[in-house]
Amino acid sequence: MEEERLQKYIARCGISSRRKAEDLILTGCVKVNGIVVTELGTKINPEKDVVLVDNKKISETEGFIYIKLYKPEGYVTTVKDQFGRKTVIDLVDITERIYPIGRLDYNTSGLLLLTNDGDLANKLMHPKYHIYKTYIAEVEGRMSDEAVMRLKSGVKIEDYKTAPAIVNIVKISSNSSIVQVSIYEGKNRQVRKMLDAVGHPVRTLKRISFGKINLGDLKPGAWVHLNEEEIKFLKGRQEG
Repeated sequence: MEEERLQKYIARCGISSRRKAEDLILTGCVKVNGIVVTELGTKINPEKDVVLVDNKKISETEGFIYIKLYKPEGYVTTVKDQFGRKTVIDLVDITERIYPIGRLDYNTSGLLLLTNDGDLANKLMHPKYHIYKTYIAEVEGRMSDEAVMRLKSGVKIEDYKTAPAIVNIVKISSNSSIVQVSIYEGKNRQVRKMLDAVGHPVRTLKRISFGKINLGDLKPGAWVHLNEEEIKFLKGRQEG
C-alpha cells in the first residue's frame, strides 16, 4: 500500500475530521510506532506502521456510519463541551465514535449529519462542492423585496461578502416574516449574520435540508441512519 499523510489516515479511521486530526498531531496526541509525531507532513504506511491516538491503537473502520439527526435548540454541535452543556452526541445512542459534519449553533435547530467517515466529512464541508443547505427563519419585521435582492446578490459581513443565496419569502405578518434561505457556504452563524445585515434579526432558525437530504418525518431529538440513496448523494458530491 502507498504511503499517505498521517492526518488523512486518522480521518479514514473514523477518529475525527482531517482538520481535527491535524490539531491532534500538533498537540502531541499521536504516536507512530511508539514515537510522538507533531509534523503535519508526516506520511505512514497503513499496512506496516502502528498509529496511536491518545495512546489507543487505531485502524480503518470497516463499516462507516452515516446518521441524520433533528437537532433541537439548546444543544452544542461538538463531541464534548468544556462548559458541560448538552451535545448532539448525547442524543445518539450508539457505541461507535461519531462526530458532526459541519455545525449548527446552540440556538439553531434542524438537520445535522453525523458520521465516523472523517475523510468524507472533511470534503463535504468544503464550499467548492456547492452543497446547498436550506434554512427556514422567522425574522423581525416585514421583509422587503429590496432585502431579498441583497441576500440574493451577497451581503457584506464583517470582512467578507457572502456568495449569492437562494431566498424565498414564505409568509409576512404585521411585525415578522418567515423566509427560506439556501447557501452553500458554512461560515460561523452565517445565516443569522446575513439576515441581521439586511435589517431582519432572526427569532428562530431551523435547517431543513443538506443538499438532497432532508428532515423527513424526524421529530426534534430523533435520528435515523441514512438510506442508500442519501449515502450515494453524499459520496457522489465528493468524488474527484
